[in-house]
Amino acid sequence: MIRRQFTALAGGALVAALMMGAAPALAQGKKVTVAVPGIPPIFSATIAYVAEKQGFYKKYGADVELKQFDNGTAAARAVVAGDIDLAWSPTPPVISQVSNADVPLVAIYGMPNPDWVVGTTETGKSCKDLAGQDVGVDSIGGARSVALRSMLTGCPGVKIEDMKQVALGSTSGPALIAGRLKYAVLHLDDLAAIDAQGKKLNILVAMKNTNPTSHYLTLVVRKDNLAKNRDAIVRTVAAMVDAARFMQDPKNADAVAEAAQVTGHNKAVAKEALKEFLAIDFWAAKDDGLPRDKITAVSQLMKKIGAVKEGKEPVSYENFVDASVWKDANAMVK
Repeated sequence: MIRRQFTALAGGALVAALMMGAAPALAQGKKVTVAVPGIPPIFSATIAYVAEKQGFYKKYGADVELKQFDNGTAAARAVVAGDIDLAWSPTPPVISQVSNADVPLVAIYGMPNPDWVVGTTETGKSCKDLAGQDVGVDSIGGARSVALRSMLTGCPGVKIEDMKQVALGSTSGPALIAGRLKYAVLHLDDLAAIDAQGKKLNILVAMKNTNPTSHYLTLVVRKDNLAKNRDAIVRTVAAMVDAARFMQDPKNADAVAEAAQVTGHNKAVAKEALKEFLAIDFWAAKDDGLPRDKITAVSQLMKKIGAVKEGKEPVSYENFVDASVWKDANAMVK
């Protein structure tokens, strides 16, 4: 009897051991907190929620908590303070932050192609008409604010000081639809939502035309935290790389749109927006999304427009990007 019980217990232990070996163990028990910009999150953050909904974090043994922030600039500051581990943050302000204060942030994954436009529901307007107007942004100095300043380089004679920026977080699109203001810095999903309301949007200026070498978002981490928790962070990135590839497949459009409803859009709008984002290769699926030419161009632009202080030099690509994290994560996905 005792022998049979021992045999059963031993067999059960063997099965449990085999089951544990079948899936990656959580990386050293470390929970990784990832900040996504916007409350509700902006559409770019869909990648993080697809990874969650499709079980990719668990697949790669990553214990991940997603945390929403008012904007990506605030999220980057939280990473610097050590309050969170990773943040999807706008590249231009982060480069300015690193350049001006030598903060110990490094970029490990990116979204290289900005979708910014300045739009209005008014007809017969041009970028010259922005002067003297309220313009919706996320926050003063935030991603939309910096994008506005950058895009105005394509509108000679008009400066950002000529208009009033209205801080609306991620709700510039809804504010435009509701008629609370007439001009706003918008994303492609905002355009899809406006179109779904039967309203016509007049695009005054677009980042792809004024600053084609700009870069949108970077996933940033403190250098010391990366050194301490590298395995957990690599696994987290692997999950998002897998999510980016999942999102490319048209067969997965419904699942992606379902996850994207966290952004506040209904499934139909999310599905239409997804097509537009995929058309510009928004989520990096084949590389780390941190091309040297774009990162360097953003650094130079921040210096040109005064976002990098006098006497300071913009951070170099080598000091801003750690390409090894994505390489190791990609090796896990293959």
